[in-house]
Amino acid sequence: MKPIGKLHVLTDTVLQTRFSHVELTRLAINGGADTIQFRQKSGSTREMIEVAKQMKQLCSKNGVTLIVNDRVDVAIAAEVDAVHLGQDDFTIPLARKLLGDDVIIGGSASTIEEARQCLSEGADYVGFGPVYPTTSKDDANPVTGIAMLKQVVEAIPLPIIVIGGVSAENVREVMRAGAHGIAVISAVCCQDDPEKATRALHRALYEGR
Repeated sequence: MKPIGKLHVLTDTVLQTRFSHVELTRLAINGGADTIQFRQKSGSTREMIEVAKQMKQLCSKNGVTLIVNDRVDVAIAAEVDAVHLGQDDFTIPLARKLLGDDVIIGGSASTIEEARQCLSEGADYVGFGPVYPTTSKDDANPVTGIAMLKQVVEAIPLPIIVIGGVSAENVREVMRAGAHGIAVISAVCCQDDPEKATRALHRALYEGR
């Protein structure tokens, strides 16, 4: 099984504009994130490739995995080692064909059926949620809750990364349900001190384990 990180921080410059993707990457790494996901839904492709390259330099220097959200073309151009694909994004089988077996591919799911589809299509991990209410995505699916998370963990033999409303206060509940790790956006990006916020999540994730 490919090594999948436990603390994923998704960078975002729409919900906040104080920090760039590269600055958020540096701060999150300093706070203990082992995985960074470059999330940008619009803008110049060339610009995105350049930003991804800068983020990759920081991640590679610190032994951190960089994931590109949605944009397989950007991942290829920036020579990034992982992509994350939503239900309406590039298909996992086609991404695998283009990227090869060594690249990590994650898939999004909000139901057991979607998680099973990710598994059958060859995903290396599943991003499942939103488990809690979230304000980070306008098009977020209905909240799944912890009970559904437990069912997915039991049914899907892949690392399950929980996203949606995750905070330092509920990390332990998520991990007790069997999740492999967590992914956050606003819990880091929208905080006054993203490094401190990441550190708090890291502490909650690993304390008592």
